[in-house]
Amino acid sequence: MKLKNLIIAFLVILAGWFLLTWSIELKSVLIGVALSGLLSLLFCGQCTIFSEMKITPKSFIYTFIYLFVFLVELVKANIDVTKRVLSPSLPINPGIVKVDTHLKSKMARLILANSITLTPGTFTLEVHEDTFYIHWIDVKHSDEVHATEDLIRKFEKLLEEIYE
Repeated sequence: MKLKNLIIAFLVILAGWFLLTWSIELKSVLIGVALSGLLSLLFCGQCTIFSEMKITPKSFIYTFIYLFVFLVELVKANIDVTKRVLSPSLPINPGIVKVDTHLKSKMARLILANSITLTPGTFTLEVHEDTFYIHWIDVKHSDEVHATEDLIRKFEKLLEEIYE
């Protein structure tokens, strides 16, 4: 388990390095590899944050699908909130809804909570085991089943493929 966590941490840090430097020059790559190795050894030597993650081609593909779905939902939510700001006559129905997730992985639940919060119009207020309390700018359904379907199901299905 420890080696798996180190490898994933190394790859995540290295990917961040490449995104920040946007360079594939040998000097830059060597510095990125050295720093990624050092940082993963220093900060993830005993961590278990990635232990629940599957390392399969399927989970790798689903990670990119998740990022794409999240970006689409992010754009849709931004457009919706922008419309509400520019046209105050649009009805809003703010409230707090309770939703339940089937996710067992702590990391998957963390990603789900952050994805909800990063999407404009929603904010994760509290997470308790498999129950999320979410502030929603326009509560369409007060019952738990429909709110869960609207808010988290699209993310949850993909996270299950990556983490469980």
